[in-house]
Amino acid sequence: MRRPVFCNFLLASGLLAFTQLMTPTDAAAEARLALVIGQSAYRTVPELPNAANDAKGMTELLGNAGFTVTSAANLGQNEMRAAISDFAGKVSASGADTVALVFYAGHGLQIDGENYLVPVDLDPKREADIPLQGVRLNDMLNTLGALPTRARIFMLDACRNNPFPALSGAGHGLAIVDTKAGAPGSFISYSTSPGAEAEDGNGLDSPYTTAALTVAKQPNLPIEEVFKRIRVAVAQSTDGRQIPWESSSLTTDFRFFGGDSSSQPALPGASAMALASGTRSVAEWRKDLQGKEAKVAYELVLTDDTVEAYQAYIELYTQDARTPRLRTVVERRRQMLAWERAVAINTRASFEAYLANWDNSDLAATARRLLLRVQNRNYALPVAAAAIPAPVAVAMAPTCPCSTPTPPASPVNPAVAPVIKKRVDDTPPKRKVVETPPKPRRPPPEEVVYERAPPPDRGPPPGAVMQGIGIGIGIGMGMGGGGRGGDYHNDRGRY
Repeated sequence: MRRPVFCNFLLASGLLAFTQLMTPTDAAAEARLALVIGQSAYRTVPELPNAANDAKGMTELLGNAGFTVTSAANLGQNEMRAAISDFAGKVSASGADTVALVFYAGHGLQIDGENYLVPVDLDPKREADIPLQGVRLNDMLNTLGALPTRARIFMLDACRNNPFPALSGAGHGLAIVDTKAGAPGSFISYSTSPGAEAEDGNGLDSPYTTAALTVAKQPNLPIEEVFKRIRVAVAQSTDGRQIPWESSSLTTDFRFFGGDSSSQPALPGASAMALASGTRSVAEWRKDLQGKEAKVAYELVLTDDTVEAYQAYIELYTQDARTPRLRTVVERRRQMLAWERAVAINTRASFEAYLANWDNSDLAATARRLLLRVQNRNYALPVAAAAIPAPVAVAMAPTCPCSTPTPPASPVNPAVAPVIKKRVDDTPPKRKVVETPPKPRRPPPEEVVYERAPPPDRGPPPGAVMQGIGIGIGIGMGMGGGGRGGDYHNDRGRY
Protein backbone atom coordinates (compact mmCIF):
# COMPACT_ATOMS: atom_id res chain seq x y z
CA MET A 1 0.00 0.00 0.00
CA ARG A 2 2.86 2.38 0.70
CA ARG A 3 4.75 1.62 -2.51
CA PRO A 4 2.34 3.36 -4.91
CA VAL A 5 2.29 6.43 -2.70
CA PHE A 6 6.07 6.56 -2.64
CA CYS A 7 6.26 6.15 -6.42
CA ASN A 8 3.76 8.95 -6.92
CA PHE A 9 5.83 11.15 -4.64
CA LEU A 10 8.99 10.46 -6.66
CA LEU A 11 7.15 11.14 -9.91
CA ALA A 12 5.80 14.46 -8.64
CA SER A 13 9.23 15.50 -7.37
CA GLY A 14 10.80 14.70 -10.71
CA LEU A 15 8.22 16.67 -12.61
CA LEU A 16 8.72 19.66 -10.29
CA ALA A 17 12.48 19.57 -10.75
CA PHE A 18 12.11 19.26 -14.52
CA THR A 19 9.74 22.21 -14.58
CA GLN A 20 12.19 24.36 -12.62
CA LEU A 21 15.01 23.46 -14.97
CA MET A 22 12.94 24.29 -18.03
CA THR A 23 11.68 27.61 -16.63
CA PRO A 24 14.06 30.35 -17.84
CA THR A 25 15.40 32.95 -15.47
CA ASP A 26 14.94 36.65 -16.18
CA ALA A 27 18.38 36.85 -17.80
CA ALA A 28 17.72 33.79 -19.99
CA ALA A 29 14.18 34.77 -21.00
CA GLU A 30 15.35 38.03 -22.59
CA ALA A 31 17.93 38.67 -25.27
CA ARG A 32 20.74 40.95 -24.10
CA LEU A 33 22.82 42.94 -26.59
CA ALA A 34 25.46 45.54 -25.75
CA LEU A 35 27.62 48.01 -27.67
CA VAL A 36 30.75 49.18 -25.85
CA ILE A 37 32.69 52.13 -27.30
CA GLY A 38 36.01 53.29 -25.84
CA GLN A 39 37.46 56.52 -27.26
CA SER A 40 41.03 56.89 -26.07
CA ALA A 41 43.40 57.69 -28.96
CA TYR A 42 42.23 61.17 -29.97
CA ARG A 43 44.28 62.58 -32.81
CA THR A 44 44.27 66.31 -32.08
CA VAL A 45 44.09 66.36 -28.27
CA PRO A 46 45.76 64.33 -25.50
CA GLU A 47 44.72 60.70 -25.15
CA LEU A 48 42.34 59.34 -22.52
CA PRO A 49 44.07 56.17 -21.32
CA ASN A 50 41.33 55.29 -18.84
CA ALA A 51 38.63 55.28 -21.53
CA ALA A 52 40.16 52.19 -23.13
CA ASN A 53 40.39 50.49 -19.74
CA ASP A 54 36.80 51.42 -18.93
CA ALA A 55 35.61 49.80 -22.16
CA LYS A 56 37.51 46.60 -21.49
CA GLY A 57 36.19 46.31 -17.95
CA MET A 58 32.57 46.90 -19.01
CA THR A 59 32.90 44.39 -21.87
CA GLU A 60 33.91 41.70 -19.38
CA LEU A 61 31.20 42.66 -16.87
CA LEU A 62 28.41 42.71 -19.44
CA GLY A 63 29.57 39.45 -20.97
CA ASN A 64 29.30 37.81 -17.54
CA ALA A 65 25.83 39.35 -17.16
CA GLY A 66 24.57 37.50 -20.23
CA PHE A 67 25.05 40.22 -22.86
CA THR A 68 26.31 39.56 -26.35
CA VAL A 69 28.83 42.39 -26.52
CA THR A 70 30.10 44.27 -29.56
CA SER A 71 33.27 46.18 -28.68
CA ALA A 72 34.57 49.10 -30.71
CA ALA A 73 37.52 51.35 -29.92
CA ASN A 74 38.89 54.64 -31.27
CA LEU A 75 36.17 55.28 -33.84
CA GLY A 76 36.09 58.14 -36.32
CA GLN A 77 32.81 59.81 -37.15
CA ASN A 78 31.82 57.50 -40.01
CA GLU A 79 32.94 54.42 -38.07
CA MET A 80 30.94 55.46 -35.01
CA ARG A 81 27.80 56.04 -37.03
CA ALA A 82 28.26 52.70 -38.78
CA ALA A 83 28.76 50.92 -35.43
CA ILE A 84 25.55 52.43 -34.04
CA SER A 85 23.65 51.53 -37.21
CA ASP A 86 24.92 47.93 -37.19
CA PHE A 87 24.03 47.58 -33.53
CA ALA A 88 20.53 48.89 -34.19
CA GLY A 89 20.17 46.25 -36.89
CA LYS A 90 21.11 43.51 -34.44
CA VAL A 91 18.65 44.82 -31.87
CA SER A 92 15.88 44.97 -34.45
CA ALA A 93 16.54 41.39 -35.58
CA SER A 94 16.64 40.17 -31.97
CA GLY A 95 12.97 40.96 -31.33
CA ALA A 96 10.86 42.92 -28.91
CA ASP A 97 12.04 41.01 -25.81
CA THR A 98 15.54 42.50 -26.05
CA VAL A 99 17.52 44.59 -23.62
CA ALA A 100 19.87 46.91 -25.55
CA LEU A 101 22.74 48.56 -23.66
CA VAL A 102 25.27 51.13 -24.91
CA PHE A 103 28.34 52.05 -22.87
CA TYR A 104 30.41 55.01 -24.06
CA ALA A 105 33.70 56.17 -22.58
CA GLY A 106 35.34 59.22 -24.08
CA HIS A 107 34.82 62.92 -24.60
CA GLY A 108 31.37 64.50 -24.81
CA LEU A 109 30.41 68.07 -25.67
CA GLN A 110 27.39 70.34 -25.38
CA ILE A 111 26.83 72.79 -28.23
CA ASP A 112 23.70 74.97 -28.45
CA GLY A 113 21.88 72.74 -25.98
CA GLU A 114 22.70 69.55 -27.91
CA ASN A 115 24.94 66.76 -26.60
CA TYR A 116 27.56 65.22 -28.90
CA LEU A 117 29.73 62.14 -28.66
CA VAL A 118 33.25 62.94 -29.88
CA PRO A 119 34.91 60.79 -32.56
CA VAL A 120 38.68 60.46 -32.39
CA ASP A 121 39.09 62.35 -35.70
CA LEU A 122 37.26 65.48 -34.49
CA ASP A 123 39.25 68.61 -35.34
CA PRO A 124 37.02 71.65 -34.85
CA LYS A 125 38.05 75.18 -35.74
CA ARG A 126 34.84 76.69 -34.34
CA GLU A 127 31.71 75.56 -32.52
CA ALA A 128 29.79 75.34 -35.78
CA ASP A 129 32.03 72.41 -36.80
CA ILE A 130 30.73 70.12 -34.06
CA PRO A 131 27.36 69.29 -35.69
CA LEU A 132 29.29 68.40 -38.86
CA GLN A 133 32.09 66.38 -37.25
CA GLY A 134 30.47 64.96 -34.10
CA VAL A 135 27.75 62.37 -33.45
CA ARG A 136 24.58 63.68 -31.84
CA LEU A 137 23.57 61.81 -28.73
CA ASN A 138 19.91 62.26 -29.64
CA ASP A 139 20.51 60.52 -32.97
CA MET A 140 21.65 57.40 -31.15
CA LEU A 141 18.82 57.63 -28.61
CA ASN A 142 16.21 58.07 -31.35
CA THR A 143 17.64 55.29 -33.52
CA LEU A 144 17.34 52.73 -30.74
CA GLY A 145 14.19 54.32 -29.33
CA ALA A 146 12.36 53.64 -32.58
CA LEU A 147 12.89 49.87 -32.20
CA PRO A 148 10.55 47.59 -30.23
CA THR A 149 12.64 46.52 -27.24
CA ARG A 150 12.09 45.57 -23.63
CA ALA A 151 14.55 48.16 -22.33
CA ARG A 152 17.26 50.51 -23.56
CA ILE A 153 20.13 51.39 -21.22
CA PHE A 154 22.73 54.09 -21.93
CA MET A 155 25.80 54.54 -19.73
CA LEU A 156 27.79 57.66 -20.64
CA ASP A 157 31.19 58.20 -19.08
CA ALA A 158 31.47 61.18 -21.41
CA CYS A 159 31.42 64.34 -19.32
CA ARG A 160 35.18 64.83 -19.10
CA ASN A 161 36.71 68.28 -19.55
CA ASN A 162 36.59 70.03 -22.93
CA PRO A 163 40.09 69.69 -24.44
CA PHE A 164 39.49 71.64 -27.68
CA PRO A 165 40.83 75.23 -27.59
CA ALA A 166 38.50 76.36 -30.38
CA LEU A 167 35.47 75.52 -28.23
CA SER A 168 36.21 77.81 -25.30
CA GLY A 169 32.67 79.25 -25.48
CA ALA A 170 30.94 75.88 -25.18
CA GLY A 171 29.16 75.05 -21.94
CA HIS A 172 30.69 72.72 -19.40
CA GLY A 173 29.50 69.13 -19.20
CA LEU A 174 26.41 67.77 -20.91
CA ALA A 175 22.86 69.09 -21.08
CA ILE A 176 19.99 67.29 -19.36
CA VAL A 177 18.33 64.51 -21.34
CA ASP A 178 14.88 63.68 -20.01
CA THR A 179 14.00 60.12 -21.01
CA LYS A 180 10.34 60.77 -20.12
CA ALA A 181 10.14 63.13 -23.09
CA GLY A 182 10.97 60.32 -25.53
CA ALA A 183 9.94 56.76 -26.12
CA PRO A 184 9.21 54.83 -22.88
CA GLY A 185 11.53 52.05 -21.82
CA SER A 186 14.81 54.01 -21.63
CA PHE A 187 17.38 54.49 -18.88
CA ILE A 188 20.28 56.93 -19.23
CA SER A 189 23.10 57.46 -16.77
CA TYR A 190 25.72 60.22 -16.78
CA SER A 191 29.01 59.81 -15.00
CA THR A 192 28.39 63.19 -13.35
CA SER A 193 25.65 65.79 -12.95
CA PRO A 194 24.41 67.76 -15.99
CA GLY A 195 26.62 70.76 -16.61
CA ALA A 196 29.47 69.29 -14.54
CA GLU A 197 32.72 67.62 -15.56
CA ALA A 198 33.76 64.10 -14.66
CA GLU A 199 37.23 63.03 -13.63
CA ASP A 200 39.29 60.61 -15.64
CA GLY A 201 40.67 59.09 -12.45
CA ASN A 202 44.13 58.22 -11.22
CA GLY A 203 43.75 54.45 -11.43
CA LEU A 204 43.07 52.12 -14.32
CA ASP A 205 39.43 53.19 -14.57
CA SER A 206 37.45 56.36 -14.09
CA PRO A 207 35.63 56.82 -10.75
CA TYR A 208 32.29 56.14 -12.47
CA THR A 209 33.32 52.90 -14.18
CA THR A 210 35.18 51.74 -11.08
CA ALA A 211 31.99 52.03 -9.05
CA ALA A 212 29.89 50.45 -11.81
CA LEU A 213 32.16 47.42 -12.07
CA THR A 214 31.80 46.84 -8.33
CA VAL A 215 28.13 47.65 -7.68
CA ALA A 216 26.61 46.05 -10.78
CA LYS A 217 28.06 42.66 -9.80
CA GLN A 218 25.90 42.55 -6.70
CA PRO A 219 23.09 40.06 -7.43
CA ASN A 220 19.39 40.77 -7.53
CA LEU A 221 19.64 44.56 -7.45
CA PRO A 222 17.13 46.49 -9.59
CA ILE A 223 18.84 48.83 -12.01
CA GLU A 224 17.58 51.93 -10.17
CA GLU A 225 19.17 50.68 -6.96
CA VAL A 226 22.42 49.88 -8.78
CA PHE A 227 22.89 53.43 -10.01
CA LYS A 228 21.85 54.99 -6.71
CA ARG A 229 24.65 53.04 -5.07
CA ILE A 230 27.02 54.02 -7.87
CA ARG A 231 26.19 57.68 -7.20
CA VAL A 232 26.99 57.38 -3.49
CA ALA A 233 30.22 55.49 -4.20
CA VAL A 234 31.47 58.04 -6.77
CA ALA A 235 30.62 60.99 -4.51
CA GLN A 236 32.54 59.39 -1.69
CA SER A 237 35.59 58.56 -3.82
CA THR A 238 35.80 62.10 -5.25
CA ASP A 239 34.97 63.92 -2.01
CA GLY A 240 31.73 65.18 -3.54
CA ARG A 241 33.33 66.67 -6.65
CA GLN A 242 31.53 64.22 -8.95
CA ILE A 243 27.91 63.09 -8.50
CA PRO A 244 26.47 60.79 -11.20
CA TRP A 245 22.98 61.44 -12.50
CA GLU A 246 20.34 59.37 -14.29
CA SER A 247 16.88 59.58 -15.85
CA SER A 248 14.52 56.65 -16.32
CA SER A 249 11.36 55.87 -18.24
CA LEU A 250 11.64 52.11 -17.83
CA THR A 251 8.41 50.14 -17.84
CA THR A 252 9.93 46.82 -16.77
CA ASP A 253 12.34 45.57 -14.14
CA PHE A 254 15.98 44.84 -14.96
CA ARG A 255 18.85 43.29 -12.99
CA PHE A 256 22.39 42.80 -14.20
CA PHE A 257 22.73 39.62 -12.13
CA GLY A 258 20.10 37.46 -10.43
CA GLY A 259 20.37 36.07 -6.91
CA ASP A 260 19.04 36.35 -3.42
CA SER A 261 18.72 39.92 -2.23
CA SER A 262 18.45 38.89 1.42
CA SER A 263 22.20 38.26 1.56
CA GLN A 264 23.05 41.77 0.38
CA PRO A 265 23.72 44.49 2.97
CA ALA A 266 21.48 47.51 2.76
CA LEU A 267 22.88 50.82 1.59
CA PRO A 268 24.12 52.78 4.62
CA GLY A 269 21.30 55.00 5.77
CA ALA A 270 18.95 53.69 3.10
CA SER A 271 15.31 53.05 3.80
CA ALA A 272 12.08 52.67 1.93
CA MET A 273 11.73 56.44 2.17
CA ALA A 274 15.08 57.04 0.49
CA LEU A 275 14.37 54.68 -2.39
CA ALA A 276 10.90 56.06 -3.14
CA SER A 277 10.58 57.46 -6.63
CA GLY A 278 8.23 60.35 -5.85
CA THR A 279 9.61 63.89 -5.58
CA ARG A 280 9.01 65.44 -2.18
CA SER A 281 9.10 69.02 -1.00
CA VAL A 282 11.88 70.67 0.99
CA ALA A 283 9.65 70.71 4.09
CA GLU A 284 9.04 66.97 3.82
CA TRP A 285 12.74 66.32 3.48
CA ARG A 286 13.53 68.50 6.48
CA LYS A 287 11.10 66.47 8.54
CA ASP A 288 12.64 63.17 7.43
CA LEU A 289 16.25 64.27 7.96
CA GLN A 290 15.65 65.89 11.32
CA GLY A 291 17.80 64.30 14.04
CA LYS A 292 19.82 62.04 11.72
CA GLU A 293 23.59 61.91 11.71
CA ALA A 294 25.08 64.14 9.01
CA LYS A 295 26.75 61.24 7.17
CA VAL A 296 23.53 59.24 7.05
CA ALA A 297 21.52 62.26 5.92
CA TYR A 298 24.11 63.02 3.24
CA GLU A 299 23.84 59.53 1.75
CA LEU A 300 20.05 59.77 1.81
CA VAL A 301 19.97 63.00 -0.19
CA LEU A 302 22.60 61.66 -2.60
CA THR A 303 20.42 58.62 -3.20
CA ASP A 304 17.45 60.82 -4.09
CA ASP A 305 19.54 63.36 -6.06
CA THR A 306 16.92 66.13 -6.21
CA VAL A 307 17.17 69.84 -5.58
CA GLU A 308 14.60 69.55 -2.78
CA ALA A 309 16.62 66.92 -0.92
CA TYR A 310 19.88 68.85 -1.25
CA GLN A 311 18.23 72.10 -0.14
CA ALA A 312 16.83 70.47 2.99
CA TYR A 313 20.28 69.15 3.87
CA ILE A 314 21.84 72.60 3.37
CA GLU A 315 19.29 74.19 5.68
CA LEU A 316 19.68 71.57 8.43
CA TYR A 317 23.43 70.94 8.34
CA THR A 318 24.81 74.42 7.77
CA GLN A 319 28.11 73.68 9.57
CA ASP A 320 28.83 70.35 7.88
CA ALA A 321 31.90 70.19 5.62
CA ARG A 322 29.81 68.79 2.74
CA THR A 323 27.36 71.70 2.73
CA PRO A 324 29.39 74.20 0.63
CA ARG A 325 29.83 71.66 -2.15
CA LEU A 326 26.13 70.79 -2.09
CA ARG A 327 25.33 74.50 -2.45
CA THR A 328 27.36 74.46 -5.68
CA VAL A 329 25.54 71.34 -6.85
CA VAL A 330 22.13 72.89 -6.16
CA GLU A 331 23.02 76.14 -7.93
CA ARG A 332 24.27 74.29 -11.01
CA ARG A 333 21.31 71.90 -11.07
CA ARG A 334 18.83 74.78 -10.98
CA GLN A 335 20.75 76.50 -13.74
CA MET A 336 20.73 73.37 -15.94
CA LEU A 337 17.02 72.81 -15.37
CA ALA A 338 16.37 76.41 -16.45
CA TRP A 339 18.60 75.87 -19.48
CA GLU A 340 16.71 72.69 -20.41
CA ARG A 341 13.41 74.59 -20.31
CA ALA A 342 14.78 77.49 -22.36
CA VAL A 343 16.10 75.22 -25.11
CA ALA A 344 12.97 73.05 -25.14
CA ILE A 345 10.62 76.06 -25.46
CA ASN A 346 13.02 77.79 -27.89
CA THR A 347 11.39 81.22 -27.93
CA ARG A 348 12.57 84.75 -27.35
CA ALA A 349 10.84 84.85 -23.99
CA SER A 350 12.45 81.59 -22.82
CA PHE A 351 16.02 82.71 -23.56
CA GLU A 352 15.40 86.17 -22.13
CA ALA A 353 14.11 84.55 -18.94
CA TYR A 354 17.25 82.41 -18.71
CA LEU A 355 19.55 85.40 -19.23
CA ALA A 356 17.65 87.41 -16.63
CA ASN A 357 18.69 84.88 -13.98
CA TRP A 358 21.94 83.39 -15.33
CA ASP A 359 23.56 86.19 -17.31
CA ASN A 360 27.03 85.32 -16.02
CA SER A 361 26.90 81.56 -16.57
CA ASP A 362 29.04 79.62 -19.03
CA LEU A 363 25.90 79.11 -21.15
CA ALA A 364 25.05 82.83 -21.39
CA ALA A 365 26.93 83.30 -24.68
CA THR A 366 25.06 80.37 -26.20
CA ALA A 367 21.76 81.74 -24.88
CA ARG A 368 22.42 85.11 -26.54
CA ARG A 369 23.27 83.41 -29.82
CA LEU A 370 20.11 81.32 -29.75
CA LEU A 371 18.09 84.39 -28.77
CA LEU A 372 19.41 86.18 -31.87
CA ARG A 373 18.34 83.25 -34.04
CA VAL A 374 14.86 83.28 -32.58
CA GLN A 375 14.58 87.04 -33.07
CA ASN A 376 15.57 86.75 -36.72
CA ARG A 377 13.06 83.97 -37.16
CA ASN A 378 10.27 86.01 -35.59
CA TYR A 379 11.11 89.14 -37.57
CA ALA A 380 10.99 87.19 -40.83
CA LEU A 381 7.43 86.06 -40.24
CA PRO A 382 5.66 89.36 -41.19
CA VAL A 383 7.74 89.58 -44.39
CA ALA A 384 6.69 86.09 -45.37
CA ALA A 385 3.09 86.89 -44.53
CA ALA A 386 3.19 90.03 -46.65
CA ALA A 387 4.23 87.99 -49.68
CA ILE A 388 1.23 85.69 -49.37
CA PRO A 389 -1.40 88.04 -51.00
CA ALA A 390 0.49 87.95 -54.32
CA PRO A 391 0.75 84.26 -55.22
CA VAL A 392 0.04 84.92 -58.91
CA ALA A 393 3.23 86.90 -59.40
CA VAL A 394 5.27 84.13 -57.81
CA ALA A 395 3.56 81.43 -59.85
CA MET A 396 4.02 83.33 -63.13
CA ALA A 397 7.74 83.78 -62.55
CA PRO A 398 10.11 81.16 -64.02
CA THR A 399 11.32 78.67 -61.41
CA CYS A 400 14.51 77.69 -63.19
CA PRO A 401 16.37 78.63 -66.43
CA CYS A 402 15.09 75.57 -68.25
CA SER A 403 11.47 76.62 -67.68
CA THR A 404 11.90 80.25 -68.73
CA PRO A 405 9.33 80.95 -71.50
CA THR A 406 10.68 82.43 -74.73
CA PRO A 407 8.36 85.24 -75.99
CA PRO A 408 7.68 85.25 -79.76
CA ALA A 409 9.10 88.04 -81.89
CA SER A 410 5.64 89.09 -83.10
CA PRO A 411 2.10 88.23 -81.98
CA VAL A 412 0.94 84.92 -83.32
CA ASN A 413 -2.57 86.23 -83.83
CA PRO A 414 -2.74 90.04 -84.20
CA ALA A 415 -6.50 89.96 -83.91
CA VAL A 416 -6.32 88.94 -80.27
CA ALA A 417 -5.41 92.40 -79.05
CA PRO A 418 -8.56 94.18 -80.27
CA VAL A 419 -10.69 91.46 -78.72
CA ILE A 420 -9.01 91.94 -75.36
CA LYS A 421 -9.50 95.74 -75.60
CA LYS A 422 -13.13 95.31 -76.48
CA ARG A 423 -13.69 93.11 -73.46
CA VAL A 424 -11.99 95.63 -71.26
CA ASP A 425 -14.14 98.44 -72.66
CA ASP A 426 -17.29 96.44 -72.01
CA THR A 427 -16.43 96.00 -68.36
CA PRO A 428 -17.77 99.33 -66.92
CA PRO A 429 -21.41 98.75 -67.96
CA LYS A 430 -21.29 95.26 -66.49
CA ARG A 431 -19.98 96.62 -63.22
CA LYS A 432 -22.80 99.21 -63.18
CA VAL A 433 -25.38 96.52 -63.61
CA VAL A 434 -23.84 94.46 -60.82
CA GLU A 435 -23.38 97.36 -58.45
CA THR A 436 -26.87 98.90 -58.96
CA PRO A 437 -29.33 96.07 -59.55
CA PRO A 438 -32.73 97.16 -60.91
CA LYS A 439 -35.58 97.51 -58.51
CA PRO A 440 -38.15 94.76 -58.73
CA ARG A 441 -41.11 95.76 -60.89
CA ARG A 442 -44.45 95.86 -59.20
CA PRO A 443 -47.12 93.85 -61.04
CA PRO A 444 -49.71 95.96 -62.86
CA PRO A 445 -53.08 96.49 -61.21
CA GLU A 446 -54.82 94.45 -63.89
CA GLU A 447 -53.06 91.27 -62.81
CA VAL A 448 -53.94 91.78 -59.17
CA VAL A 449 -57.54 92.61 -59.99
CA TYR A 450 -57.81 89.73 -62.39
CA GLU A 451 -56.63 87.13 -59.86
CA ARG A 452 -59.06 88.20 -57.16
CA ALA A 453 -62.67 87.87 -58.18
CA PRO A 454 -65.47 89.74 -56.33
CA PRO A 455 -67.74 87.81 -54.02
CA PRO A 456 -70.47 86.11 -56.06
CA ASP A 457 -73.53 87.28 -54.10
CA ARG A 458 -72.36 90.79 -53.42
CA GLY A 459 -73.30 93.71 -55.69
CA PRO A 460 -71.57 97.03 -55.92
CA PRO A 461 -72.59 99.57 -53.34
CA PRO A 462 -74.57 102.63 -54.33
CA GLY A 463 -72.47 105.13 -56.30
CA ALA A 464 -69.66 102.71 -56.98
CA VAL A 465 -70.64 102.01 -60.59
CA MET A 466 -69.97 105.52 -61.81
CA GLN A 467 -66.85 105.85 -59.77
CA GLY A 468 -65.55 102.50 -61.04
CA ILE A 469 -66.25 103.53 -64.60
CA GLY A 470 -64.22 106.66 -64.12
CA ILE A 471 -61.28 104.78 -62.67
CA GLY A 472 -61.43 102.10 -65.32
CA ILE A 473 -61.46 104.69 -68.10
CA GLY A 474 -58.45 106.48 -66.56
CA ILE A 475 -56.49 103.31 -66.33
CA GLY A 476 -57.44 102.18 -69.78
CA MET A 477 -56.42 105.50 -71.30
CA GLY A 478 -53.12 105.60 -69.47
CA MET A 479 -52.06 101.93 -69.94
CA GLY A 480 -53.43 101.38 -73.39
CA GLY A 481 -55.94 98.68 -72.39
CA GLY A 482 -59.22 98.06 -70.48
CA GLY A 483 -59.56 97.16 -66.84
CA ARG A 484 -62.06 96.21 -64.23
CA GLY A 485 -62.43 99.27 -62.15
CA GLY A 486 -64.94 97.69 -59.81
CA ASP A 487 -62.57 94.87 -58.94
CA TYR A 488 -59.68 97.26 -58.33
CA HIS A 489 -61.93 99.26 -56.04
CA ASN A 490 -62.96 96.18 -54.12
CA ASP A 491 -59.29 95.13 -53.72
CA ARG A 492 -57.93 98.49 -52.62
CA GLY A 493 -60.85 99.73 -50.56
CA ARG A 494 -63.09 102.73 -50.82
CA TYR A 495 -61.89 106.16 -52.05
